[in-house]
Amino acid sequence: MLLLGNTLAASLIWGINTIFLLDAGLSNLEAFAANAFFTAGMVLFEVPTGVVADTAGRRVSYLLGTVTLAVSTLLYVLLWRIHAPFWQWAIVSVMIGLGFTFFSGAVEAWLVDALKATGFTGELETVFGRGQVVTGVAMLSGSVVGGLIAQETSLGVPFVLRGLILVAMFGIAFRLMHDVGFSPEKSGRVVTEVRKIASASVEYGLRVPAVRWLMIESLFTGGVGIYGFYALQPYLLQLYGNRRAYVIAGLAAAIVAGAQILGGFAAPRIRRLFRRRTSALMATATLGVVVLGLMGILQNFWVVIGLVVIWSLIFAASMPIRQTYMNGMIPSRQRATILSFDSLMGSAGGVWAQPLLGRVADVWGYGPSYVVGAAISAIALPALALSRRQNAPADTVQAIGASGESGSLESTEAGNQESELSPPALGPH
Repeated sequence: MLLLGNTLAASLIWGINTIFLLDAGLSNLEAFAANAFFTAGMVLFEVPTGVVADTAGRRVSYLLGTVTLAVSTLLYVLLWRIHAPFWQWAIVSVMIGLGFTFFSGAVEAWLVDALKATGFTGELETVFGRGQVVTGVAMLSGSVVGGLIAQETSLGVPFVLRGLILVAMFGIAFRLMHDVGFSPEKSGRVVTEVRKIASASVEYGLRVPAVRWLMIESLFTGGVGIYGFYALQPYLLQLYGNRRAYVIAGLAAAIVAGAQILGGFAAPRIRRLFRRRTSALMATATLGVVVLGLMGILQNFWVVIGLVVIWSLIFAASMPIRQTYMNGMIPSRQRATILSFDSLMGSAGGVWAQPLLGRVADVWGYGPSYVVGAAISAIALPALALSRRQNAPADTVQAIGASGESGSLESTEAGNQESELSPPALGPH
Protein backbone atom coordinates (compact mmCIF):
# COMPACT_ATOMS: atom_id res chain seq x y z
CA MET A 1 0.00 0.00 0.00
CA LEU A 2 2.84 2.39 0.85
CA LEU A 3 4.63 1.72 -2.44
CA LEU A 4 1.40 1.95 -4.41
CA GLY A 5 0.31 5.29 -2.92
CA ASN A 6 3.74 6.92 -2.95
CA THR A 7 4.54 5.88 -6.50
CA LEU A 8 1.11 6.81 -7.81
CA ALA A 9 1.49 10.29 -6.31
CA ALA A 10 5.02 10.72 -7.64
CA SER A 11 4.40 9.25 -11.10
CA LEU A 12 1.56 11.64 -11.92
CA ILE A 13 4.25 14.21 -12.71
CA TRP A 14 7.13 11.96 -13.83
CA GLY A 15 6.07 12.12 -17.46
CA ILE A 16 5.76 15.91 -17.53
CA ASN A 17 8.14 17.27 -14.87
CA THR A 18 10.83 18.53 -17.27
CA ILE A 19 8.21 19.93 -19.65
CA PHE A 20 6.58 21.63 -16.63
CA LEU A 21 9.87 23.34 -15.73
CA LEU A 22 10.55 24.39 -19.32
CA ASP A 23 6.98 25.73 -19.59
CA ALA A 24 7.69 27.87 -16.52
CA GLY A 25 10.40 29.67 -18.51
CA LEU A 26 13.50 27.72 -17.44
CA SER A 27 16.23 26.67 -19.88
CA ASN A 28 17.51 23.08 -20.04
CA LEU A 29 20.42 24.10 -17.82
CA GLU A 30 18.07 25.74 -15.30
CA ALA A 31 15.54 22.88 -15.41
CA PHE A 32 18.16 20.25 -14.66
CA ALA A 33 19.85 22.59 -12.19
CA ALA A 34 16.49 22.70 -10.36
CA ASN A 35 16.56 18.90 -10.37
CA ALA A 36 20.14 19.12 -9.09
CA PHE A 37 18.96 21.26 -6.17
CA PHE A 38 16.39 18.53 -5.49
CA THR A 39 19.18 15.94 -5.33
CA ALA A 40 21.31 18.38 -3.31
CA GLY A 41 18.47 18.50 -0.80
CA MET A 42 18.63 14.72 -0.64
CA VAL A 43 22.40 14.90 -0.08
CA LEU A 44 21.98 17.44 2.74
CA PHE A 45 19.18 15.62 4.52
CA GLU A 46 19.74 11.90 3.85
CA VAL A 47 21.73 11.22 7.00
CA PRO A 48 19.72 13.53 9.34
CA THR A 49 16.43 11.98 8.21
CA GLY A 50 18.00 8.53 8.44
CA VAL A 51 18.77 9.43 12.04
CA VAL A 52 15.10 10.36 12.50
CA ALA A 53 14.12 6.91 11.19
CA ASP A 54 16.62 5.13 13.47
CA THR A 55 15.74 7.13 16.59
CA ALA A 56 12.15 8.36 16.36
CA GLY A 57 11.05 5.42 14.21
CA ARG A 58 10.42 4.51 10.56
CA ARG A 59 6.70 5.39 10.91
CA VAL A 60 7.44 8.93 12.12
CA SER A 61 9.89 9.41 9.25
CA TYR A 62 7.31 8.30 6.69
CA LEU A 63 4.62 10.61 8.07
CA LEU A 64 6.97 13.60 8.01
CA GLY A 65 7.80 12.76 4.40
CA THR A 66 4.19 12.85 3.23
CA VAL A 67 3.57 16.25 4.83
CA THR A 68 6.80 17.80 3.50
CA LEU A 69 6.24 16.50 -0.03
CA ALA A 70 2.60 17.59 -0.16
CA VAL A 71 3.44 21.17 0.86
CA SER A 72 6.47 21.51 -1.43
CA THR A 73 4.60 20.02 -4.40
CA LEU A 74 1.84 22.63 -4.08
CA LEU A 75 4.49 25.35 -3.82
CA TYR A 76 5.86 24.09 -7.16
CA VAL A 77 2.47 24.80 -8.73
CA LEU A 78 2.54 28.33 -7.32
CA LEU A 79 6.00 28.97 -8.80
CA TRP A 80 4.81 27.70 -12.19
CA ARG A 81 1.77 29.99 -12.09
CA ILE A 82 3.82 33.14 -11.39
CA HIS A 83 6.83 32.20 -13.59
CA ALA A 84 9.05 32.56 -10.54
CA PRO A 85 12.79 33.30 -10.77
CA PHE A 86 15.22 30.40 -10.64
CA TRP A 87 16.34 30.93 -7.02
CA GLN A 88 12.80 30.24 -5.80
CA TRP A 89 12.71 26.99 -7.79
CA ALA A 90 16.02 26.07 -6.17
CA ILE A 91 14.67 26.55 -2.63
CA VAL A 92 11.47 24.57 -3.19
CA SER A 93 13.41 21.83 -5.01
CA VAL A 94 15.56 21.41 -1.90
CA MET A 95 12.33 21.06 0.13
CA ILE A 96 11.13 18.31 -2.21
CA GLY A 97 14.48 16.57 -1.75
CA LEU A 98 13.98 16.78 2.01
CA GLY A 99 10.56 15.16 1.65
CA PHE A 100 11.94 12.20 -0.28
CA THR A 101 14.76 11.61 2.21
CA PHE A 102 12.20 10.88 4.89
CA PHE A 103 11.14 7.91 2.72
CA SER A 104 14.49 6.65 1.43
CA GLY A 105 15.94 3.99 3.67
CA ALA A 106 13.13 4.22 6.23
CA VAL A 107 10.50 2.21 4.36
CA GLU A 108 12.99 -0.40 3.19
CA ALA A 109 14.45 -0.76 6.70
CA TRP A 110 10.92 -1.00 8.13
CA LEU A 111 10.11 -3.83 5.72
CA VAL A 112 13.32 -5.82 6.24
CA ASP A 113 13.16 -5.60 10.04
CA ALA A 114 9.50 -6.65 10.01
CA LEU A 115 10.31 -9.65 7.81
CA LYS A 116 12.97 -10.74 10.28
CA ALA A 117 10.67 -10.25 13.28
CA THR A 118 7.88 -12.32 11.73
CA GLY A 119 10.14 -15.23 10.76
CA PHE A 120 10.14 -14.81 6.98
CA THR A 121 12.43 -17.41 5.37
CA GLY A 122 12.16 -16.66 1.67
CA GLU A 123 14.50 -14.82 -0.68
CA LEU A 124 14.83 -11.04 -0.49
CA GLU A 125 15.08 -10.78 -4.28
CA THR A 126 11.54 -12.13 -4.47
CA VAL A 127 10.22 -9.60 -1.94
CA PHE A 128 11.97 -6.64 -3.57
CA GLY A 129 10.92 -7.97 -6.96
CA ARG A 130 7.26 -7.91 -5.90
CA GLY A 131 7.82 -4.38 -4.69
CA GLN A 132 9.14 -3.50 -8.13
CA VAL A 133 5.97 -4.94 -9.67
CA VAL A 134 3.68 -2.91 -7.42
CA THR A 135 5.77 0.20 -8.05
CA GLY A 136 5.65 -0.45 -11.78
CA VAL A 137 1.86 -0.85 -11.81
CA ALA A 138 1.45 2.43 -9.91
CA MET A 139 3.96 4.20 -12.14
CA LEU A 140 2.34 2.83 -15.29
CA SER A 141 -1.07 4.09 -14.19
CA GLY A 142 0.12 7.41 -12.80
CA SER A 143 2.37 8.41 -15.68
CA VAL A 144 -0.25 7.72 -18.36
CA VAL A 145 -3.03 9.41 -16.39
CA GLY A 146 -0.75 12.34 -15.54
CA GLY A 147 0.12 12.91 -19.19
CA LEU A 148 -3.53 12.69 -20.25
CA ILE A 149 -4.67 15.05 -17.49
CA ALA A 150 -1.96 17.56 -18.39
CA GLN A 151 -2.90 17.44 -22.07
CA GLU A 152 -6.62 17.85 -21.37
CA THR A 153 -6.33 20.45 -18.59
CA SER A 154 -2.97 22.05 -17.75
CA LEU A 155 0.50 21.04 -16.62
CA GLY A 156 -0.26 22.12 -13.06
CA VAL A 157 -3.23 19.82 -12.37
CA PRO A 158 -1.21 16.56 -11.96
CA PHE A 159 0.92 18.33 -9.33
CA VAL A 160 -2.19 19.33 -7.37
CA LEU A 161 -3.47 15.74 -7.52
CA ARG A 162 -0.10 14.52 -6.30
CA GLY A 163 -0.38 16.73 -3.22
CA LEU A 164 -3.88 15.42 -2.46
CA ILE A 165 -2.79 11.76 -2.75
CA LEU A 166 0.10 12.42 -0.35
CA VAL A 167 -2.35 13.82 2.19
CA ALA A 168 -4.41 10.63 1.84
CA MET A 169 -1.27 8.52 2.31
CA PHE A 170 -0.56 10.34 5.56
CA GLY A 171 -3.93 9.18 6.88
CA ILE A 172 -3.41 5.59 5.72
CA ALA A 173 0.10 5.33 7.21
CA PHE A 174 -1.00 6.97 10.47
CA ARG A 175 -3.68 4.30 10.85
CA LEU A 176 -1.94 1.18 9.52
CA MET A 177 1.87 1.55 9.61
CA HIS A 178 3.60 0.41 12.82
CA ASP A 179 7.25 -0.36 13.59
CA VAL A 180 7.57 -4.15 13.84
CA GLY A 181 10.82 -5.78 14.91
CA PHE A 182 12.37 -2.42 15.76
CA SER A 183 12.25 -0.32 18.92
CA PRO A 184 13.15 3.35 18.34
CA GLU A 185 15.74 4.85 20.64
CA LYS A 186 13.98 7.77 22.24
CA SER A 187 16.49 8.56 24.96
CA GLY A 188 19.54 10.79 24.79
CA ARG A 189 20.25 14.14 23.22
CA VAL A 190 19.67 14.59 19.50
CA VAL A 191 23.25 15.66 18.79
CA THR A 192 24.56 12.60 20.63
CA GLU A 193 22.26 10.31 18.65
CA VAL A 194 23.30 11.96 15.38
CA ARG A 195 26.97 11.44 16.16
CA LYS A 196 26.44 7.86 17.27
CA ILE A 197 24.43 6.80 14.23
CA ALA A 198 26.55 8.79 11.77
CA SER A 199 29.64 7.09 13.22
CA ALA A 200 27.99 3.68 12.87
CA SER A 201 27.04 4.43 9.26
CA VAL A 202 30.68 5.18 8.48
CA GLU A 203 31.84 2.09 10.39
CA TYR A 204 29.44 -0.27 8.58
CA GLY A 205 29.38 1.69 5.34
CA LEU A 206 32.40 3.57 4.02
CA ARG A 207 34.89 1.56 6.06
CA VAL A 208 33.62 -1.69 4.60
CA PRO A 209 35.35 -1.97 1.20
CA ALA A 210 32.58 -3.80 -0.66
CA VAL A 211 30.00 -1.28 0.56
CA ARG A 212 32.24 1.68 -0.17
CA TRP A 213 32.82 0.70 -3.80
CA LEU A 214 29.13 0.03 -4.32
CA MET A 215 28.36 3.52 -3.02
CA ILE A 216 31.06 5.10 -5.19
CA GLU A 217 29.52 3.39 -8.21
CA SER A 218 26.26 5.20 -7.52
CA LEU A 219 28.10 8.56 -7.59
CA PHE A 220 28.41 8.10 -11.35
CA THR A 221 25.26 6.16 -12.21
CA GLY A 222 22.74 7.90 -9.93
CA GLY A 223 22.77 11.30 -11.61
CA VAL A 224 22.92 9.84 -15.11
CA GLY A 225 19.88 7.67 -14.39
CA ILE A 226 17.86 10.65 -13.13
CA TYR A 227 18.87 12.77 -16.12
CA GLY A 228 18.24 9.95 -18.58
CA PHE A 229 14.69 9.49 -17.31
CA TYR A 230 13.66 13.16 -17.14
CA ALA A 231 15.36 14.17 -20.40
CA LEU A 232 13.28 11.52 -22.19
CA GLN A 233 10.24 13.79 -21.92
CA PRO A 234 11.46 16.65 -24.17
CA TYR A 235 13.72 14.32 -26.20
CA LEU A 236 10.87 12.04 -27.29
CA LEU A 237 8.58 15.00 -28.01
CA GLN A 238 11.34 16.43 -30.22
CA LEU A 239 11.74 13.11 -32.07
CA TYR A 240 7.95 12.75 -32.32
CA GLY A 241 7.65 16.20 -33.87
CA ASN A 242 4.99 17.66 -31.54
CA ARG A 243 6.26 19.42 -28.43
CA ARG A 244 2.75 19.65 -26.89
CA ALA A 245 1.87 15.95 -27.15
CA TYR A 246 2.17 15.51 -23.39
CA VAL A 247 0.59 12.07 -23.54
CA ILE A 248 3.71 10.88 -25.41
CA ALA A 249 5.84 12.04 -22.49
CA GLY A 250 3.48 10.21 -20.13
CA LEU A 251 3.73 7.05 -22.24
CA ALA A 252 7.52 7.25 -22.03
CA ALA A 253 7.25 7.05 -18.24
CA ALA A 254 4.69 4.27 -18.66
CA ILE A 255 7.18 2.27 -20.72
CA VAL A 256 9.68 2.56 -17.88
CA ALA A 257 6.93 1.43 -15.49
CA GLY A 258 5.99 -1.58 -17.60
CA ALA A 259 9.64 -2.56 -17.80
CA GLN A 260 9.84 -2.20 -14.03
CA ILE A 261 7.02 -4.73 -13.61
CA LEU A 262 8.77 -7.24 -15.87
CA GLY A 263 12.12 -6.50 -14.24
CA GLY A 264 10.65 -7.20 -10.81
CA PHE A 265 9.54 -10.64 -11.96
CA ALA A 266 12.84 -11.26 -13.74
CA ALA A 267 15.23 -10.25 -10.93
CA PRO A 268 15.28 -13.61 -9.07
CA ARG A 269 15.67 -15.51 -12.35
CA ILE A 270 18.49 -13.26 -13.56
CA ARG A 271 20.21 -13.63 -10.20
CA ARG A 272 20.20 -17.44 -10.59
CA LEU A 273 22.07 -17.16 -13.91
CA PHE A 274 25.11 -15.95 -12.00
CA ARG A 275 27.03 -17.48 -9.13
CA ARG A 276 27.61 -14.06 -7.59
CA ARG A 277 25.40 -11.00 -7.29
CA THR A 278 28.20 -8.69 -8.41
CA SER A 279 28.48 -10.68 -11.64
CA ALA A 280 24.83 -9.91 -12.38
CA LEU A 281 25.33 -6.24 -11.47
CA MET A 282 28.41 -5.88 -13.70
CA ALA A 283 26.67 -7.56 -16.64
CA THR A 284 23.57 -5.36 -16.41
CA ALA A 285 25.64 -2.20 -15.85
CA THR A 286 27.76 -2.87 -18.96
CA LEU A 287 24.69 -3.52 -21.09
CA GLY A 288 23.10 -0.37 -19.69
CA VAL A 289 26.05 1.77 -20.81
CA VAL A 290 25.78 0.42 -24.35
CA VAL A 291 22.02 0.96 -24.58
CA LEU A 292 22.23 4.48 -23.14
CA GLY A 293 24.84 5.42 -25.74
CA LEU A 294 22.70 4.01 -28.56
CA MET A 295 19.72 6.07 -27.33
CA GLY A 296 21.76 9.18 -28.11
CA ILE A 297 23.25 7.98 -31.40
CA LEU A 298 20.18 6.44 -33.09
CA GLN A 299 17.88 9.46 -33.09
CA ASN A 300 14.71 7.83 -34.38
CA PHE A 301 11.50 7.94 -32.32
CA TRP A 302 10.57 4.26 -32.53
CA VAL A 303 14.17 3.04 -32.22
CA VAL A 304 14.67 5.15 -29.10
CA ILE A 305 11.36 3.84 -27.69
CA GLY A 306 12.67 0.28 -28.10
CA LEU A 307 15.97 1.17 -26.45
CA VAL A 308 14.10 2.82 -23.57
CA VAL A 309 12.31 -0.49 -22.97
CA ILE A 310 15.62 -2.37 -22.83
CA TRP A 311 17.31 0.27 -20.65
CA SER A 312 14.39 0.25 -18.21
CA LEU A 313 14.33 -3.56 -18.04
CA ILE A 314 18.03 -3.60 -17.21
CA PHE A 315 17.62 -1.07 -14.42
CA ALA A 316 14.51 -2.67 -12.94
CA ALA A 317 15.98 -6.17 -12.95
CA SER A 318 19.25 -5.10 -11.32
CA MET A 319 17.75 -3.07 -8.45
CA PRO A 320 16.36 -5.98 -6.34
CA ILE A 321 19.73 -7.74 -6.71
CA ARG A 322 21.59 -4.63 -5.55
CA GLN A 323 19.15 -4.12 -2.66
CA THR A 324 19.65 -7.69 -1.46
CA TYR A 325 23.44 -7.39 -1.76
CA MET A 326 23.41 -4.15 0.25
CA ASN A 327 20.97 -5.34 2.93
CA GLY A 328 22.93 -8.56 3.38
CA MET A 329 25.72 -6.59 5.02
CA ILE A 330 23.89 -4.03 7.19
CA PRO A 331 23.13 -4.40 10.92
CA SER A 332 19.50 -3.80 11.82
CA ARG A 333 20.05 -0.86 14.18
CA GLN A 334 21.80 1.23 11.52
CA ARG A 335 19.91 -0.12 8.51
CA ALA A 336 17.86 2.99 7.69
CA THR A 337 20.83 5.33 8.11
CA ILE A 338 23.18 3.29 5.92
CA LEU A 339 20.54 2.82 3.23
CA SER A 340 19.92 6.57 3.35
CA PHE A 341 23.66 7.20 3.03
CA ASP A 342 23.76 4.94 -0.01
CA SER A 343 20.89 6.96 -1.49
CA LEU A 344 22.84 10.12 -0.60
CA MET A 345 25.73 9.00 -2.78
CA GLY A 346 23.43 8.55 -5.77
CA SER A 347 21.90 11.95 -5.11
CA ALA A 348 25.36 13.51 -4.89
CA GLY A 349 25.99 12.19 -8.39
CA GLY A 350 22.84 13.94 -9.53
CA VAL A 351 24.06 17.27 -8.13
CA TRP A 352 26.93 17.49 -10.61
CA ALA A 353 25.74 15.25 -13.46
CA GLN A 354 22.35 16.83 -14.16
CA PRO A 355 23.49 20.44 -14.74
CA LEU A 356 26.42 19.15 -16.79
CA LEU A 357 24.21 17.00 -19.02
CA GLY A 358 21.57 19.76 -19.19
CA ARG A 359 24.22 22.14 -20.47
CA VAL A 360 25.33 19.55 -23.04
CA ALA A 361 21.68 19.34 -24.18
CA ASP A 362 21.49 23.14 -24.52
CA VAL A 363 24.69 23.31 -26.60
CA TRP A 364 24.66 20.09 -28.66
CA GLY A 365 21.20 18.56 -28.18
CA TYR A 366 19.59 15.75 -26.22
CA GLY A 367 21.17 12.95 -28.28
CA PRO A 368 24.79 13.90 -27.50
CA SER A 369 23.85 14.37 -23.83
CA TYR A 370 22.88 10.68 -23.68
CA VAL A 371 26.22 9.69 -25.20
CA VAL A 372 28.04 11.75 -22.57
CA GLY A 373 25.84 10.16 -19.90
CA ALA A 374 26.84 6.68 -21.13
CA ALA A 375 30.51 7.65 -20.86
CA ILE A 376 29.98 8.83 -17.26
CA SER A 377 28.18 5.57 -16.39
CA ALA A 378 31.10 3.57 -17.81
CA ILE A 379 33.39 5.14 -15.17
CA ALA A 380 31.39 3.25 -12.53
CA LEU A 381 32.20 -0.23 -13.88
CA PRO A 382 35.61 -0.52 -12.15
CA ALA A 383 33.94 0.32 -8.82
CA LEU A 384 31.66 -2.71 -9.19
CA ALA A 385 34.69 -4.85 -10.00
CA LEU A 386 36.45 -3.61 -6.85
CA SER A 387 33.37 -4.40 -4.77
CA ARG A 388 33.38 -7.90 -6.23
CA ARG A 389 37.06 -8.40 -5.30
CA GLN A 390 36.17 -8.16 -1.60
CA ASN A 391 34.42 -11.55 -1.76
CA ALA A 392 31.65 -10.45 0.61
CA PRO A 393 29.48 -13.32 1.95
CA ALA A 394 26.35 -11.48 0.74
CA ASP A 395 27.73 -11.68 -2.80
CA THR A 396 27.17 -15.42 -2.97
CA VAL A 397 24.53 -16.29 -0.35
CA GLN A 398 20.89 -16.01 -1.15
CA ALA A 399 18.46 -16.64 1.71
CA ILE A 400 17.25 -14.58 4.57
CA GLY A 401 18.79 -14.44 7.99
CA ALA A 402 16.96 -14.30 11.24
CA SER A 403 17.13 -11.84 14.04
CA GLY A 404 19.76 -10.14 16.10
CA GLU A 405 21.11 -6.70 16.82
CA SER A 406 23.87 -6.92 14.23
CA GLY A 407 22.44 -9.74 12.17
CA SER A 408 21.88 -9.42 8.46
CA LEU A 409 19.42 -10.87 6.01
CA GLU A 410 21.16 -13.53 4.01
CA SER A 411 20.33 -16.81 2.37
CA THR A 412 21.83 -20.17 1.64
CA GLU A 413 22.23 -21.72 -1.78
CA ALA A 414 21.29 -25.05 -0.22
CA GLY A 415 17.61 -24.21 -0.28
CA ASN A 416 16.82 -25.26 3.27
CA GLN A 417 15.55 -21.68 3.81
CA GLU A 418 16.68 -21.86 7.44
CA SER A 419 17.08 -18.56 9.30
CA GLU A 420 20.51 -17.94 10.79
CA LEU A 421 22.24 -15.07 12.50
CA SER A 422 25.12 -13.65 10.52
CA PRO A 423 27.21 -10.65 11.56
CA PRO A 424 28.00 -7.96 9.00
CA ALA A 425 31.07 -8.66 6.92
CA LEU A 426 33.53 -6.09 8.23
CA GLY A 427 36.32 -6.87 5.80
CA PRO A 428 34.19 -7.45 2.70
CA HIS A 429 30.60 -5.43 2.58
